[in-house]
Amino acid sequence: QVTLVESGGGLVQAGGSLRLACVASGRTFSTNAMGWFRQAPGKEREFVSAITWRGGTTYYGDSVKGRFTISRDIAENTMYLQMNSLKPEDTAAYYCAADTSPPYGLSPRNYDYWGQGTQVTVSS
Repeated sequence: QVTLVESGGGLVQAGGSLRLACVASGRTFSTNAMGWFRQAPGKEREFVSAITWRGGTTYYGDSVKGRFTISRDIAENTMYLQMNSLKPEDTAAYYCAADTSPPYGLSPRNYDYWGQGTQVTVSS
């Protein structure tokens, strides 16, 4: 019902920046929030950031506070993640997700739809 497509990943040196985008299509009217998660090899999926779709309330994981900024363009059904001051530990596959049904929360289990992921690699 909802298709999410991420873009913007790539290879960047430590201290650099990337801007990820996620475009949603399909039946998106019930979306409560959209978020970004990341997963590095051998690690569990980690919450990065989320934004409520209508109100624009933002949430950030402790590891990215002050460095990443989430935003959305409602008209374009697009969510962005501006990543600044990137660190090697930010290296991961980044996934866009949509939370469309209760319960709502910041855990991956609350999210109903997922994108295919975009790889972010930060070199030291």
